[in-house]
Amino acid sequence: MSGTLEPLTGIVTTDLAAVTRGRFVATTDVEGTAATGVGWIQSNLSLTAFGRLSTPNIWKSSGDLRLIPDFGARFLTHATGGDIPFDMVIGDLVEIDGSPWAACPRHALRQAAAALEAEAGLRLRVSFEQEFYLLRAEEEHDHPLAFSALRRSGTFAPQLVAGLREAGLRPETILAELGPGQLEISIAPSAPVAAADQAVAVREIVRELAHNLGQRASFAPKPYAGHSGSGVHIHFSLTDCEGHARTYDTDGPARLSPEAAHFCAGVLRHLPALTAFTASSPASYERLKPYSWSASYTWLADQDREATLRVCPVLAMSKRAPADQLNIEFRAADATANPYLALATLIRAGLEGLRNDYKLPPLASTNPEELSETERQYHGLERLPASLSQALTHLEADAAARKWFPRPLLDTFLAVKRTEAEIGESLDEDGLRETYRTLY
Repeated sequence: MSGTLEPLTGIVTTDLAAVTRGRFVATTDVEGTAATGVGWIQSNLSLTAFGRLSTPNIWKSSGDLRLIPDFGARFLTHATGGDIPFDMVIGDLVEIDGSPWAACPRHALRQAAAALEAEAGLRLRVSFEQEFYLLRAEEEHDHPLAFSALRRSGTFAPQLVAGLREAGLRPETILAELGPGQLEISIAPSAPVAAADQAVAVREIVRELAHNLGQRASFAPKPYAGHSGSGVHIHFSLTDCEGHARTYDTDGPARLSPEAAHFCAGVLRHLPALTAFTASSPASYERLKPYSWSASYTWLADQDREATLRVCPVLAMSKRAPADQLNIEFRAADATANPYLALATLIRAGLEGLRNDYKLPPLASTNPEELSETERQYHGLERLPASLSQALTHLEADAAARKWFPRPLLDTFLAVKRTEAEIGESLDEDGLRETYRTLY
């Protein structure tokens, strides 16, 4: 390529369709945007996964916002193989007077974390574990979790780890998952907003690296019939404001402290509603089915990967104290969910449990599908919604959940997701999988 290339930096936000959108400026000029950011408009939040505005679009055509870069959330790496570096700064959406915009998803997460600290004196440590496919001919099969399967991805995995590290992330493991060409990457835990920022960065770095290597990465929740779905597993633990662990109690149910038990009970109580935020597309519900190693019931269990809330193991051979190890994995999420809202709803639901002293139901050690209806009722086991439309109906019927976010954000979310649900329901199963495999 002849001529001089001008490196560009993207200032971005992630919308309700979980698409990261933004504007680019010359890298040499990006510091000059610190105070006033770049222009944005309210209606951008009404864009659906299909590239069209929702019906209705409550914002219509009026109004202006600013997208202010947060240079503490800048992700820069030269390892994606492009002609210019990958350079992305995540920003906050504000009114033109500089005040927070009520419908900014990142601000919604920041508020949820602040409410948890103010009301309960607790903070969350969070790690996003994300699965995706490197798309290739389906006749090429590898053994799940095999050493050779990861090696067959060529330079992709080592370049990805190098790129994430250079961008300031701390990748813990990368492995070949159950599906052909499916990989999973986990990142070390952080505070909520930082963890969600990193989840966005991982997705965009993966996509760019795959493209530059002549491949394509898909984070779709169920890209192929008969193969494993791809989830986003949200691991979390509680600490007090001084950083001391508050999740573990030897004598608690599943080794959970009273605070963690109340928090999880709140999540379970509101799961049918919050699923709309964490499994946020019509394609998501192809994955959330029994016996699919994902989640399908309002079920907390000790070390069971069919449970929606899985209490992870504590390792006796570790030098870390059990209290510093224990974390809980939320398994009913995928990459069609806005990570800020997915995490914000978990915090809000958990705070409801703490605020109202919710109790965990008797824990079930058997898959809910193998219990009678009477036994499921005893254990508080309710089937998760079977479609996005059902999840949205649960959300609208949950009085507490409707108050978690300002009306402009909630109304826009409902409009976007109702529109996506309607389009998704017009497709057959093969068409739905193919569409989302391409979109995500």
